[in-house]
Amino acid sequence: MDHKILIGMAPTRRFIFSKEDALKYKKLIQEKLRALNVDFVDIDDVNDEGLLHTEEDVAKVVEKFKNAKVNALFFPHCNFGTEDLVCKVANELKLPILLWGPRDEAPLADGSRLRDTQCGLFATGKVLRRFKLPFTYLPNCELEDEAFERGLKNFIAAANVVKEFRKIRILQISTRPADFWTMMCNEGELLERFGIQLRPITMSEFTSRVKKLISENDEEVQEVVEYLKNNVEICVPEDAVAKLAAIKVTMSRYAKEYSCNAIAIQCWNSLQDELKVMPCMANSLMTDEGIPVVCETDIHGAITAVMAQAAGMGKTPTFFADWSVRHPENENGELLQHCGPWPISLAKGKAKLSRPFAFEEHCPGAVVAEIKGGEISILRFDGDNGEYSILLGTAKGIEGPFTIGTYLWIEVENWTRLEDKLVTGPYVHHCVGIHGNIMPVIYEACKYIPGLKPDFYDDKEEEIKAWLRGE
Repeated sequence: MDHKILIGMAPTRRFIFSKEDALKYKKLIQEKLRALNVDFVDIDDVNDEGLLHTEEDVAKVVEKFKNAKVNALFFPHCNFGTEDLVCKVANELKLPILLWGPRDEAPLADGSRLRDTQCGLFATGKVLRRFKLPFTYLPNCELEDEAFERGLKNFIAAANVVKEFRKIRILQISTRPADFWTMMCNEGELLERFGIQLRPITMSEFTSRVKKLISENDEEVQEVVEYLKNNVEICVPEDAVAKLAAIKVTMSRYAKEYSCNAIAIQCWNSLQDELKVMPCMANSLMTDEGIPVVCETDIHGAITAVMAQAAGMGKTPTFFADWSVRHPENENGELLQHCGPWPISLAKGKAKLSRPFAFEEHCPGAVVAEIKGGEISILRFDGDNGEYSILLGTAKGIEGPFTIGTYLWIEVENWTRLEDKLVTGPYVHHCVGIHGNIMPVIYEACKYIPGLKPDFYDDKEEEIKAWLRGE
């Protein structure tokens, strides 16, 4: 992911209000966007004003934004604005929409007003609904208010989620493990409903390429081996390290070859029969590089990871986890854990390359590390019976007993409420975590993904709405 969002900025005015004041605010908004390092394309060359205000502007603005390949639209109302033109542009482009205008000033001495921006925002919001176009609204505030910067950055991150979601292509390495019925997914429905593509390959295809890289003493494989020697405590035979490096390089090349932005792998058992290793460390390295890899061919898990990573704007990697066991002392505590695929960059100390937690007879290849705590967001895209939702919530890292694999003890607001959601569905025992609070981002992004409902496990929807309103 490039985590870059290019905004098409089309400021608008209506002829009966002050043109001069609209031009002043257009310039102020452009300066503010530059100060915030926002990438945007304006419409200064579309007409003499650089403002959307006549019918003939519509086609020119649409053409410019299409040619620039903008990812989202921003319609600052520099006075009342022209609601039908805004909606015509937006309807042609079908991109996330940001609606905002500056706070109106007091009437002039003669009782007249310069802008009536607030009134125009009411109008545009109604017409966008007529067009059935979802939009994000920032409160009618000043440019320097915290609500503007907060809302703008949240919108940009939400647009990044939408951008990445719309181009999800998952490299599927083999089938799901036969006994894991929870990992079933409807491939056709994912394509029809959301445009999500799977690119399956067989395990024999995959392992054959891995073996070939090892036999050729591939240079990139050797670089990964050296990286592991320098960055993890190695507690496995040397030949296992080489195999894991080759698995990582093979994943990377397949993902590039098929333009995939996530991977779901059948991490056991056929891979162990062929290569005598677990792929966990390779999964870890790939996720650290921005291509999240999930275990047990969990397609819905891979979708979740793409969304979480996009919401975080690449500032920190995701980690793929099991809801595992209750904390022995904290009634709202739970163990997030998995065999060992979490990014080594998240480890509290130096991660170990060892064996998985569950079975002594399993092959080497797992990461063993407790990861850093702090504020965590936890998500799960899932669905059944034709309906899809995304489970959302936050947690904080807490102290807890040592365990094998990659793990983090967390505390949530109300565990029994969360547990009920996990059992009654449509969710499973897998989730994706990421450091920081991305709940407002995912909540806003869901507006632009038809058929996907946000589902909070900690009853925070009204609080998030208030935050987005600048309260």
